[in-house]
Amino acid sequence: MTKNDKRNAYLYCKFRDEQFALYDEYAKKNGMLMKTLLVLNVLYYAKTGMTQRDICQKTFQSKQTVNLIIKNLLNDGYITVCEDPDNGRNKLVAMTDKGRAYAKVPVTHITHSEDTAMSMFTPEEQEQLISLSRRFTKNLTDLINGSGDET
Repeated sequence: MTKNDKRNAYLYCKFRDEQFALYDEYAKKNGMLMKTLLVLNVLYYAKTGMTQRDICQKTFQSKQTVNLIIKNLLNDGYITVCEDPDNGRNKLVAMTDKGRAYAKVPVTHITHSEDTAMSMFTPEEQEQLISLSRRFTKNLTDLINGSGDET
């Protein structure tokens, strides 16, 4: 590992942290926590609702965190929780009209901003960014979980 490797790892992680801070600040400006914004985002675009497990998988959040967010959104009347007609053991979480109105501006604005920021790259740059980010995440996961070389 070279000094340049370390410098670039630092820069990459710094940019990632800057993005997280940007999302966090945006969520706060809209009166919510970032993790709530992430849940609202996936629910807003899920036309028929989704299970809490699906929400956990799509937002990379724990069951406990998602459960707490769901309880708060339910109490505020932004979502409903009902039995999944395809599997009675599962509950579907779906947005109410009140919830869609609450989430519309912050969710569609952040999504539009993400899409526009990506469109500022060429198609080749987009593929490269996605491919390299995916590879970095896999490498990092392997190393953190102990299946890669550590020095």
